[in-house]
Amino acid sequence: MSRLDEAAIAQALRQAPGWERTGSEITRTYRFKDFREALAFVNRVGDLAERAGHHPDIDIRYNAVKLTLSTHDAGGLTSKDFELARAIG
Repeated sequence: MSRLDEAAIAQALRQAPGWERTGSEITRTYRFKDFREALAFVNRVGDLAERAGHHPDIDIRYNAVKLTLSTHDAGGLTSKDFELARAIG
């Protein structure tokens, strides 16, 4: 899988609302009513990630979940990152 160029990244970001680019990664923070809802969301993301064969970094802070996507083997952002970002929502 090859890295996307700057134009492709900009285009893909427009199709992934709420996601932000930070260097060679994209991130998004989700907020929930409580820890239980945050964990339920993480489990749904885990199912999507397993089906996609692509796994985000996940940081849980009580009711906030921050997801970070990057294709480490490619050394940056690929279409896999944006496909999973769109599937997560």
